[in-house]
Formats: sequence, C-alpha cells, structure tokens
Amino acid sequence: MASSACVRARLAVTASAVALAVAAPALAQEAGGAQQATTVENIIVTAQKREESIQDVPIAVSAFSAEALDQRKIEGGPELMRAIPNVAFSKNNFSMYNFSIRGIGTKAISAASDPAVAVSFNNTPLIRNRLFEQEYLDVNRVEVLRGPQGTLYGRNATAGVVNMIPNLPGAAFEAMAKAELGNFDSRRGQAMINLPLTDTVRVRAAGSFTKRDGFDHNSFKDTDVNGRDLWSSRLSAAWEPNSRFSANLIWEHFAEDDDRSRTGKQLCTRDPGPGQVGSAVISSPADRGRLSQGCLPGSLYGDGAYGAPNASGLSQLFVLSGVGLGNSTPDFFTSTPIFAIAPGVDPYAGVAQSRDLHEIATSYDPRFRAKNDIFQFNLEHNLSDKLTLYSQTAYSRDRYYSTQDYARYLSNPIFNDSSNLYGFMGEAWDTRISPGGYFTDPQLGPSNRMEAADISRSKNRQWTQELRLQSSSEGRFNFNIGANFLDFKTQDDYFVFNNTFSYLAKYFYDGSGGVFEPLYYNGCVDGSAGECIYVDPSPLNQLAGDGHNYFRSKNVVSTRSWAVFGEGYFDLRPDLRLTTGLRYTDDTKTTTPYPSQLLLGTWDAVGVGPSSGGNVARGYVALDDIKQHWTAVTGRLVLDWKPTEDVLVYGSYSRGYKGGGTNPPRADISPQVVQYQALQSTFDPEYIDAFELGVKSTFDEGRLRLNATAFYYDYTDYQVSQIVDRISLNENFDATSMGLEFEAVWRPTRDFRLDANLGLLKTKVADGESSIDVMNRTQGDPDWMTIRPWVQVPSNCVAPTAYVETIMSSPLGQALSANALAALCGGAARLGSYDPNFPGLYPFWAFFGITYNPLTDAPNGGRGFAADLSGNELPNAPHVTANIGAQYTFHLADWDLTLRGDYYRQSSSYFRVYNTDYDRLRGWDNVGVAVTLENPPRHLTAQLYVKNLFDKAPIVDAFTNSDDSMLTTNVFTLDPRIIGLSLSKRF
Repeated sequence: MASSACVRARLAVTASAVALAVAAPALAQEAGGAQQATTVENIIVTAQKREESIQDVPIAVSAFSAEALDQRKIEGGPELMRAIPNVAFSKNNFSMYNFSIRGIGTKAISAASDPAVAVSFNNTPLIRNRLFEQEYLDVNRVEVLRGPQGTLYGRNATAGVVNMIPNLPGAAFEAMAKAELGNFDSRRGQAMINLPLTDTVRVRAAGSFTKRDGFDHNSFKDTDVNGRDLWSSRLSAAWEPNSRFSANLIWEHFAEDDDRSRTGKQLCTRDPGPGQVGSAVISSPADRGRLSQGCLPGSLYGDGAYGAPNASGLSQLFVLSGVGLGNSTPDFFTSTPIFAIAPGVDPYAGVAQSRDLHEIATSYDPRFRAKNDIFQFNLEHNLSDKLTLYSQTAYSRDRYYSTQDYARYLSNPIFNDSSNLYGFMGEAWDTRISPGGYFTDPQLGPSNRMEAADISRSKNRQWTQELRLQSSSEGRFNFNIGANFLDFKTQDDYFVFNNTFSYLAKYFYDGSGGVFEPLYYNGCVDGSAGECIYVDPSPLNQLAGDGHNYFRSKNVVSTRSWAVFGEGYFDLRPDLRLTTGLRYTDDTKTTTPYPSQLLLGTWDAVGVGPSSGGNVARGYVALDDIKQHWTAVTGRLVLDWKPTEDVLVYGSYSRGYKGGGTNPPRADISPQVVQYQALQSTFDPEYIDAFELGVKSTFDEGRLRLNATAFYYDYTDYQVSQIVDRISLNENFDATSMGLEFEAVWRPTRDFRLDANLGLLKTKVADGESSIDVMNRTQGDPDWMTIRPWVQVPSNCVAPTAYVETIMSSPLGQALSANALAALCGGAARLGSYDPNFPGLYPFWAFFGITYNPLTDAPNGGRGFAADLSGNELPNAPHVTANIGAQYTFHLADWDLTLRGDYYRQSSSYFRVYNTDYDRLRGWDNVGVAVTLENPPRHLTAQLYVKNLFDKAPIVDAFTNSDDSMLTTNVFTLDPRIIGLSLSKRF
C-alpha cells in the first residue's frame, strides 16, 4: 500500500508539472492579461579563459548563475548532477569522491592518482578539494565543461572541468543576510558585505554555517549520526588604480567537525561455504568457513544482501579461534579447557541487518573533520589596448580525518572470561587477557564483541602559478598563450583497527624465540628478543601510528608539473572560425612507499616456532622512492560556424591526458613465510581522443534555447581500482564512450520557465581486456575452488578442487586442514623449524601426498581466472540521465510568488567493470519542490523547499572491500527528505 501510494504521489507531481507547463501561460494571461515575453538570460562564461556568452563557446558547457543554483536548490557539488546531462556523482570509500562525466570519472583510488574531472576555484585547478562536503558561498556562477580540455585546463581534465567562480569585490555597497530552519533540527545562515573603501580599493566578506542532526539512526545506541556541522568564510580585496591594471586577493576557508559518515551501510550476501567437496563431507563450521569467501556476489537489492559474513573459524582472518586460556579447575583431568575465543566461533552467526539504508547498528560513532584553505592572488595588466597579461598565484592546503565503525553492524560476543583459571599443573594463571569476558584494546577500549574501526586521513598542500598573454584584436586572428607550474605534496593514511588484531599481537608470541605462551604479554621490547609484534598503547585520539597491532597504509606522494600552452583563433570568414590549441605537459611524481606491518615483527633467523615473517620491530620503514616521469602533447582543433546570430554549429577533436601513478606497497613479509602473487607496482597514464559535434541555438526571439551535442571517445588505459592484498590495485583498460546530450530552456513569458536536459550514453570496454574478479575467482570452473588462506596472506586464492577433496577426506584433515589449505594459497604454514642450511618450505600439504606450487601451477599465481571484460560497460555510466524543471511566478501587489518543481531520473548502471548482477545499480529518481515569496522593493525573500520529496534511499554507488574483510560491500545513498524554510534580506 505504501509503495502504491508513493507511485501515485510521484505520478501526481509529474502530472502537476506537465499541467503547469501547459496551462501556466494561459492562466497568467487570464489573471493579468497578455504579458510581455522575456528572453532566456545570457550567461557569460570563461570556458576559454575569456569572457564570452555561453552560446558563443564551441564547447559543451553548462553554467549556472547564483540565482539559477538557488532556484534549483543546488547548494553543493554533489547536487550538480541533477542539472547536467551524463553526469554522475558519489563519495568514494576513502577521502575523495567520484565526479563522472560521460562515463569517465575517478575510479582509481590511490594517493598517486589524479581526478579525471579537474575541479577549479576561480580557474585554479585543485587536486584535492572539498567539493563533496562544502556548500556554495557567495557564488557568481558554476561552470561545468564536458569533455577533455587538453589546452587551457590541461592535465587531468580528461573528463571535463568544474569551475566555481566566486563573487569578487564590487564598486557599490551591498550586503545580504539569510537564516534558515528545517527538519533534523537544521540551522543555517549566510551573510555577505561588500564595501568600497575608496574609488580604487574595495573589500568583500562572506560567511556561512550549517548545523544539522544526523540523517542515520544507530539502533544499538539509539542515537542519530551522520549529521552536519560545517562553516565557510571568504575574504577578498580588490585594487584597481586605473583602467589598465587591477589586482585581487582571495582567502577562502572551510571547516567541518561532526559525525558525518564517510560511507553508508555495509551489505553482504552470506556465503555458507560448501557442505561437500567431491566425496568429502564438510561438517565442521570452521572448515566450511575456510572454504567460504565470506560474502557471495549476490544482488545488492535482495533480502539476503542484508546479512553478515560467514566468519566461522579462520574464514575471517582477523579471528584466531581455539587459543587456550587455561583450565576451569586445578584438576586437569576433570577440568574444562577455556579458550580465548571458542573454536569455530562465528562472530556474525545469526546477525541480520535492517533494510533501511539510513539505519546502522554500532557501538562506535563516526567522527569527521575537514579543513581547507585557498589563497589566490590575481593580477591583470593591459599592456596595450589589444594585449593583456594575466598572473594567477594560488596556494591551498587541505586536512581531512574520518573514522567510523568498519562494518556498521554488531558481532556476537566472542571473548571468554579469563578470570580464575588454572594451568596444566593446577597453578593459578595470569588473568589479564579478558577478565569478565572483556578484552581491552588500546585503541578501541574494552568489549566482549569483535570491534573494528577505520581511519581515513590526509594532509596536503599545493602551489600553482600561471602566466597568460591574451589578445583582443578586432582583426581576424587572436591568441591565448601561457605557462603554468604546479607543486603538490600529500600524505594519505588509512588505518583498520580490530581488537582481535591487538589480542593476537599481545598474546600469540612472547619474545623469547616464539614459544607459545598465550597468557603473558609479549615479552619482546623493541625487537630485542627476536620476534616482536609491537602494540601501540596510545589511544585513538592521540594515535602514535607506529603499532603493528593495526593495519596502516601510509602513502607519501609529491607531484611537480609544468606546461606551456597556446590557442589561436582564426576568423576564416565572418561566420567561420578555426580554433587550434596545443599544450606540452611535463609531469614528475615521486612516491615514498611504506609497506604495511599488520601483525609483523622482526624475522627470527633461528626459526624456532612460528614467525610472522616481518623485518621491522616497530614503526613503518620506507622503501626506496619511486620516481615516475611523463610528457604529453595534448590540445584541440575546433571549427565553428555561425550562420546566424542565434545559431552556432561546431565540430571538434581534442586530446586529453591524465598521469599514472603507483600502487601502494603490500606488507613487507619474508618470502620464506609468504610467497606473494605478482601484482603491478605502478599504473599507466590515461589518454583520450575525443570527437564532438554540437549545435547551440536560440529561437522565438530569445525565448527558447536548444543545445545539442554528439560525442565519441576513444580511451586508452582508463584507470580502475579494486582492493587486492589489502591495497588499492589500479589497473588500466582501453574503452570507448559515445552519446548524445540535449539542453533546453523555454521562457515564453517573463513568469514561466521550463528547463530540461537529457543525456544518452553508451560505454564499452575494448575487446581483449580482462581482470580478475575478486568476487568470482574461479569464473565457474568446477575443477578449482576458492579458499581462505592464513593470517599473513591477505587475499583469497584458487586451488584444485581435487587437492581440497584429498585434504578434507583424509584422517589428518580435521587436525591439519587450516595449515594445509593455507599452504595451497602460498603461505608457508610449515611444520617444525626452518633450517637456514636447507632453504625452502616444509608445507603441510606434503602430508597428503600432494606436490603443488601455487605460484606456478595455478592460474595467475593462484589469484584465479581472469574475467573477460570485452564489451562491458564502464562503471558509473548510466545509459540515461534526465531532468525537467518548471517554475511559474504569480504577482501579488508588491510580492512575487514563485512555484518550482524539479524531477531527476538516472537509469541503471554498474559500480564495477565486471557487469555482474552483483555490480548492477538500479535506476533511481528524485523530486524537489520550492515555494519562494519575494518582495523586490524591500529586497526581502522567504522560501520553503523540500529536497528528495518522496524520501528515496537508492543505492547510488558501492565499493567492494578486501578478501580479508570477507568481500563485504559499502554502499552509498542520498540524503533523506530535507525540508527548509529560509528568510533573506539584501541591502
């Protein structure tokens, strides 16, 4: 019933919008007689770094004035997709986002990767920015250029450019104040003042804040999280001593400190594991868990997706079951052995999640902090009446910190009570492990459950300098030439904390050569006694960061880039222009790789007992720098024809480039313990050849504007990531993209306006491309099966089904299956000590008469069979995006009442390149309405608006976690229904 009601309501709104579009002019005439028609406003843009009418620029560009943004309630970067064809937007899993244009976005996740859409502030490109978090403040306009911009904007602009142009100080006094209240206890405010201090000096200040309670409900703590507490400010000053020279200085500051959730829920279609392998019956939950990958590649929309992983026994590598704490009584023969974690325990047995994407269950609330500053100094000097020199200097710095529950659902209690236990001889045991059944993690605190959390943080700074010389001759030729330099440095850290990590680090090894004494803290100090897994004692809010009881990916990258560029504009005849552009880019990236050190200490050369195989006792030691260098020649060639003043036809070819980078290093483990499967340490740059035909036209004496574009992309080495061996592995694929785009504005009277856009897109991965799908490593081959390795091998592998059957059907299988299966994945899992005089491994599967080397005998070194990607669609590339908006203004004495409605629709797409049922994202839609009451004589405006009118919560994007996270899926959704009432006054 609720669903039917929702559909009826949506149809009612759509029908109302159509009725408004048809009837509004007639109604207006009946109410007030014939009205004077007005034209569609002419927007001035700087898409070619010179002020031009948007209809005269031979580029597919969408531009929105401050008024247009407010009418559509576009208040930040994510909402731009509702107004632009063939655009998709989503946050990614870590510190950045994916803004996709025409199927091309930022699917490469690495500190060394660059965004494919160049985000600019007042024409300065920003590699790192807060487009996702920040709301627009005192904006003049926002321009979105679609397609590669290989000359003026250059590097990284393979998909397009988003350029936010702020208001600069003006010559007249003006001020504005705005206050707003809404649901979720929302409080928002904005203010601006522009002061002309003298005839030549003027200043402008603007500020805003947003405070809002959480969008998501934490059912475990009965609290709301994912709220907002953010503020922005901008100070600018301008000096114009004469008509030939001007300068301005801008400082913009943004900060946020709240409980925003970086990602949404974590979904999983539980993998129960096989009940039988050949003739071997798998009855033990622990054994079935070892043959389970945790989560299956099921649809994200089924009821089963709201389960939790199969973490029986060792199937989740975080949990080591069966470690003895001691005996229940002094009498060994009548005593019951007590384990720290019961053998075969599944922390998630019976756990089910709510179907509400805005409901989570966690004992760990998220924290989110971001701080961003941009300083920009601009000079403009008219060397002559026809020649202008521009200088733009900018410095930006960005700090980001986000922590949240790793899973967003609760485990069952797993720790047993270590109090009042006895040893083999009846002696009293030390009871520091889990007194009362609670283990105290130094970062996460005490809990009887398996607790996990992560931290994503980054800090970076950027310098840019650009010099440009631009002509404005009345002759047949003009030019725009320049050079720029960029210096960018960043450090990105990603941590995963789990109390079972700390438990293993504290109790699995002492420091005296590997003798297993689980009841005592690690006796090794700074690696002085051989094996040492250093446990960082610092709390989470003062994290030292040098512990090996948590996972840390530390990434330090610097980028230096310089370029020279130029464009020439040749008027072949009054109605025909040729534009030629060329750019030479020189990029150098230097990466300092820091291997991860989870549960690693120093390598014990004696080899007595088990060893983690590490090389570092404490902290994170860098490997040698990796220096990469590329040069690229890009540019564009455009021919545009203007047969009338109201029609522009153009055809263009453009070449785009985006630099490559490095994949993060894996753990620094001795090959005598773990034999890693081969992975690429770097990824290649992207290149694109783009062909475009466009028409920009105005009809009916300026009342109707119709723009259309057709494009074809030939893409080389598109960068796409997935998590492999606990790192973001970036791979390159060739692909094509083609589509059509339509934009229309109709304003038949001064009171009625209709906006619409439509994007049609088809993308295709090139023939012969392939990749290993971590969700389906066997690709359906029954002779191979996926198994989970041991704790130091972070990824699943494939092994011959016959060998697994041999192990599991043997009398030794029950006792040795964990180690034998681990060895099939490349882990040493050796028996006895390692003799340095006889190098090699003594794998457990040798007991079963098996001769096998996974690195040479298994497909792709045991990683699995590659999936054929030929003809697949690119991620985040919906076939159809569409938006229609209608508004009508009623005049009531001194008041104007404007009603507006907007409807947006995006068709289905995929979030991974494999295009399986698991990867499919269903199509979704969104409706927004606004009622604005304005008194022009008093410059007073009141507005009531509703975003996401029907409170939809679609899955707009998703991210697959690592094998040792059991292949769970983080999903992203929209903000819920937001209602706001604002009052603003201009002076």
